[in-house]
Amino acid sequence: MPAAQKKREKEKLVIEWMILLYCRRKHRAKNGLCTECEALKEYAFMRSDNCPFMETKTFCSCCRVHCYSAGMREKIKLVMRYSGPRMLLYHPLLAFRHTAEMMKEKRRQR
Repeated sequence: MPAAQKKREKEKLVIEWMILLYCRRKHRAKNGLCTECEALKEYAFMRSDNCPFMETKTFCSCCRVHCYSAGMREKIKLVMRYSGPRMLLYHPLLAFRHTAEMMKEKRRQR
C-alpha cells in the first residue's frame, strides 16, 4: 500500500473513532451513528479521498488549505474538541499517535 494511502486510512480511522465517540455521548446513538454524524463521516472520508496534499501533510487539521465547507468545518471542530481529550480514555494508542504526528507537523511548519 502506498504511503499516501496509509495516511488516508489512518486519518479515516481517527476521524471515525472521534465521530463515533461524539455521537454516542452527544446524540445518544446506540447502534452506529445518527444520520447527521454519518453524513459528517462520509463527508470527511470524501475530502480525505480527494486530497491532493496527502503526500506531504499529516492530518487535515495541520493542512494549510482547508477544503471543508464552512458548516462542515464547524461540525468537525465540535467533534474534535469534544472527542480529542476523551480519545485518551477510549483509544489511547490512536490518540497518542495522532498527537505525536500533529506535534511533529507543527514543528516542521515553523
